Amino acid sequence: MKPGAKFAIGALVIVGGVALMITEGIKQTGTYFMTPTQLVDTATADPHFYNLGLKVSAKVVQGSIKRDNEHQRVDFAVSDGHQSFPVVYVGSLAEIPDTFTDANDIDVVVEGKLGREGTFHATSVIAKCGSKYEAAMPKSGKKA
Repeated sequence: MKPGAKFAIGALVIVGGVALMITEGIKQTGTYFMTPTQLVDTATADPHFYNLGLKVSAKVVQGSIKRDNEHQRVDFAVSDGHQSFPVVYVGSLAEIPDTFTDANDIDVVVEGKLGREGTFHATSVIAKCGSKYEAAMPKSGKKA
């Protein structure tokens, strides 16, 4: 066998091995990112989506946050305006961000699994920061 052919076969084996490792790594760590409507519609059409790790981006339903410090649990509801469902987070409450409050229009990303009973079991909760912060006006009314 010619040296060029040996090199080509060796390179093909190496490239194939690296491609296989990348593909398997993405399968194991990749998660779906959906809205509540997309998740409920997809899970209804395909029951395999229940108990599948994914992320949901939505707004917290105002007044729905219930904290249980004794059991390290937070219950709340999320909605995208069309579909909503309850979310349960059990874990360290220190990991819940300070911006996660009952204020208006709190955007949140929850990672976890949708149970067959319709409750999303979150393993992490990320509250998005508001995009609009304004400096306080001086009390004298003069511009700085």
